[in-house]
Amino acid sequence: MPMVTKKMVAMLLAGGQGTRLGVLTDRTAKPAVPFGGKYRIIDFPLSNCVNSDIDTVGVLTQYSPLELNAYLGNGSAWDLDRNSGGVYVLPPYVSGSRGKWYSGTANAIYQNLAFLRQYSPKYVLILSGDHIYKMNYAAMLRCHIEKQADATIAVLQVPMEEAHRFGIMQTDGEGMITAFWEKPKNPVSNNASMGIYIFGFDVLEKYLTEDEKNDSSSHDFGKDIIPKLLSDGKRLAAYGFNGYWKDVGTVKSLWEANMDLIDNPSALDLNDSEWRIYSRSPIMPAHYIGADAHAENSIVSEGCEIYGCIDRSVLFTGVRVGRNAVIENSVVMPGARIGEGAVIRKAILGENACVAAGAQIGIEPDGTNAYDTTLTGDITLVASGAHIAECAMIPAGMVVSK
Repeated sequence: MPMVTKKMVAMLLAGGQGTRLGVLTDRTAKPAVPFGGKYRIIDFPLSNCVNSDIDTVGVLTQYSPLELNAYLGNGSAWDLDRNSGGVYVLPPYVSGSRGKWYSGTANAIYQNLAFLRQYSPKYVLILSGDHIYKMNYAAMLRCHIEKQADATIAVLQVPMEEAHRFGIMQTDGEGMITAFWEKPKNPVSNNASMGIYIFGFDVLEKYLTEDEKNDSSSHDFGKDIIPKLLSDGKRLAAYGFNGYWKDVGTVKSLWEANMDLIDNPSALDLNDSEWRIYSRSPIMPAHYIGADAHAENSIVSEGCEIYGCIDRSVLFTGVRVGRNAVIENSVVMPGARIGEGAVIRKAILGENACVAAGAQIGIEPDGTNAYDTTLTGDITLVASGAHIAECAMIPAGMVVSK
């Protein structure tokens, strides 16, 4: 079918399993994890695309895509239900001896070159589906064009002690990249790649095709494609970003990002009428706070019924909190039920979790519990659909599966 030519098409990598989020991603892809009271993580890059006048987005899925696919629907929530363009879910094609699962970020784009060719784009924007931020990709494209770059990488300065977790680059006085290291043990710079790239399509197609033929390649942009471009003398530009950005790939960072909305709401202004974050949230009645209830310093979404006390917490849509229940420093995802007199401190409760009356979650451990808190630290994690029994006591840092 003939397609309209597009100046730039976005490819959103949304296939990650998100193992560091533990039970929150047992049955759903990381980009579909709820965030901020009414959103999913993927809402942020999708909304950035629409706000940047990018109307054609391929969403590359792989791990547990069912919930993510259902959430995206026809793209109407983000004004991406278009006759020309729109949002397209692009799973790996696997059938008999033809096709294979995505083996890396570069391979994922390579497997979808045919999708891109339909639009004959001059530029391709490559995004990750698991970061929380607001960015004008049109401004990044202007930087790419002005610097006559073959590729442009969005760059964020991170604390030096965290630089080893990122792709790190050196730049010259004109903002051109002169060296790149993927997650170096001893970084010499704190200029970190945000995993956001703009390529000229001709350059991208050539290098992906060559990389696919290389059996020793891991087919990854940071490990293979970017270093190869540099070694070949291609022009790589850095696009500096100084706004709010959070990789919510761990329990701790997901909890922190939700708390940031309360502690420093101006850092990621979700009330900005000039840069809306769109979501496919359910239509529900306004929240209700009972006569004896108390809610302070919190985000309480529509459809909630509050009869207890809430402090410094994020409550998603349709949460019910019983009388005399207490929720502090916590994230409670859609549809959760909190019984009378229950106490929840510094926890993340998954969707439709049920906490029975009198249960306590996040209590200080007595030192006798031998369970692994590597994943969560002191944040207690309750899986979607899990049931906490009446008067149960769940120590801080514990993971409760369904």
